[in-house]
Amino acid sequence: MKRYILALGLLFPVLGMAQLDRSVRPEAGPAPEINIEDSKVFTMENGLTVIVSENDKLPRVSFNLVMDGTPKTYGDMAGLPDIAGSLIMSGTTTRSKDALDREIDYIGANLSADNNSIRLSCLTKHMDMGLTLMTDVLMNANFPESEFDRIIKTNESNLASAKSDAGTMVSNARAVANFPSSHPYGEVMTEETLANITREAVVNYYKETFTPKGAYLVIVGDIKADEIGKTLSEYFEKWTGPAAHSANLPSAISNDGSRVIFVNKTGAVQSVISVTFPMDITPSHPDYLKVMVMNGIMGGGAFGNRLMQNLREDKAYTYGCRSSAVVTSDGSWFTAGGNFRNEVTDSSITEILYEIERIGDALVEDDELALTKASMAGSFARSLESPATVARFALNIIRYDLPKDYYQTYLQKLDAITKDDILEVAQKYMKANKANIVVVGNEEIVDRLTKFDSDGKIERMDAFGREVVEREEADITAEELFDKSVKAIAMGTTGKKLDKKLKKMKSMVTTMELSSQMGKAETTEAWSNDGREGSKTVMMGTLYAKSYFDGEKGGNWNMQTGTAEMTAEEIAAKKKSPGLIPEMNYATSGMEYEMLGFEEFNGKKCYLVKMNDGENETFVYYNAETYLKEGVTTIQEQMGQSMEIVVTYGDYTEYNGFLMADEVNQNFGGRFSLEGEVTERKINESFDLEDFK
Repeated sequence: MKRYILALGLLFPVLGMAQLDRSVRPEAGPAPEINIEDSKVFTMENGLTVIVSENDKLPRVSFNLVMDGTPKTYGDMAGLPDIAGSLIMSGTTTRSKDALDREIDYIGANLSADNNSIRLSCLTKHMDMGLTLMTDVLMNANFPESEFDRIIKTNESNLASAKSDAGTMVSNARAVANFPSSHPYGEVMTEETLANITREAVVNYYKETFTPKGAYLVIVGDIKADEIGKTLSEYFEKWTGPAAHSANLPSAISNDGSRVIFVNKTGAVQSVISVTFPMDITPSHPDYLKVMVMNGIMGGGAFGNRLMQNLREDKAYTYGCRSSAVVTSDGSWFTAGGNFRNEVTDSSITEILYEIERIGDALVEDDELALTKASMAGSFARSLESPATVARFALNIIRYDLPKDYYQTYLQKLDAITKDDILEVAQKYMKANKANIVVVGNEEIVDRLTKFDSDGKIERMDAFGREVVEREEADITAEELFDKSVKAIAMGTTGKKLDKKLKKMKSMVTTMELSSQMGKAETTEAWSNDGREGSKTVMMGTLYAKSYFDGEKGGNWNMQTGTAEMTAEEIAAKKKSPGLIPEMNYATSGMEYEMLGFEEFNGKKCYLVKMNDGENETFVYYNAETYLKEGVTTIQEQMGQSMEIVVTYGDYTEYNGFLMADEVNQNFGGRFSLEGEVTERKINESFDLEDFK
């Protein structure tokens, strides 16, 4: 009997549901007003504004100290704020960096800083010790010379990596296209501006920027708002400084028509596109929320946004095409784009411009508006689960002069946005006919881009947004360059004397220390003039990879993929670069090469030679003055994706009458880098190839 009762119970809901008309969308109820508890806000005597949000769910507390004020430009020291931010945690007048790190770890705290803020998170019971460390950094940071030198060297490496990172290239060009150099957002750090930054400039930046007048201290966690004032007075009342910087910033760059800006990325098989333009809007503007909804429909929201549906789902031009509307108090801009195959670069730009125009030509669909608003409402609701959200809301209300009930009524304002609102802001802000069309890619696509420029011309920028001229033709042939390079490596020796000198160079075993984000490693490379080569890398005491070549066959092994024998194609490619100085044999080894002309590499004028050994295409840079190799860019195909590997050479040192690079840095597609320094070279010392198999 029970099973019949159960069956009937299941049937009744089905019968009830059958009476619904599913072709009619049910009307949504009115958006609720969110009950958000107000944070406590007060100002200390030194000008520091404090925002406190209580939350006793966990016995933890966080302090986020944020500086305010108008950002500045630094001209020939562009990048100074980033350098200063990297050094703040490098020690104080009372604690070395190591001592500071030990004390932070001892209480299980997180203490970090950047160029305009310091953040602390710790258990409530360790709050006093945490604030002691935080305020020591705040008031006593001493920027040691050794740490300054280390950060400068790291940034030199990062700038070198930027030249192979298409994302960084497009970001730099976009910044320069949208904002003048007199605007902080139009400044880009280069090798030259980095070289001008001094420790004294860093100290002055810190004193001028980290000042209590206009700063905000956001506190969230297991504390009592009514009791925190006394504690803060104890730790922060001694903090003094000048008024925060205040100035009227110059306007963004307004185009009369569309501009095409091309950044050459030698050998790239993909183009990175950014269609971008500045927007005259701030976070407190009445159009702000409408613009965010419009951008969500366009390309910043769910997977079904217009750009993704058009360029990925319909055209299959890319894995992803997105847009973003970046809105700040100091400058705002829109950008749309992604990564696209070379052959569809111009077609992709056409479709992106079409979508920018289309959203301002007609009302959006009900479904896409509803989906975007639902997604934004869901994100807002999820954000309320974080205790830090309430304090962030309070900070935004103060900084951006928002209505006090802005977030309580956020869902109501979002729900009230109509299709007419979206059309209105699209017509007001979307500028397809005045866009900066930034493309980072291969030279072969340039001719297809002129049709997008209002004047039919292409502006060329380098990796840092600086204007460049077309590549200068070389004044010598590739063969002449190789001869000069061989002579430079052999320190002036040529002809029979060089042959005799090479015969005395029977073998060489090189040990190099590698540094990376993962830590340190050591690699050993062995070479002999009978064609044998071997290499192995040890990381943290564990063998990571090894390879060998005996002149006719070879193989490699690594921890991830195991053992693999060299293919016939790999062996043929290997034989095209024989000997201690491969340039001596390119004319007869079967190596394909082409002199492309002059091009800058790491700030130096170089001859650029394109080479192809049948396996990989490489672009080799030879210093135009010394004829020594400055770097090599290799394009590799892996699992259907291309990767650009950039090797940089430096610190040439004499060994047995030959100049060899003692610094060899490698960058893998801008995602991972290795800094290598030779620690030992053993000349004419025998080795066993079995050690590398």
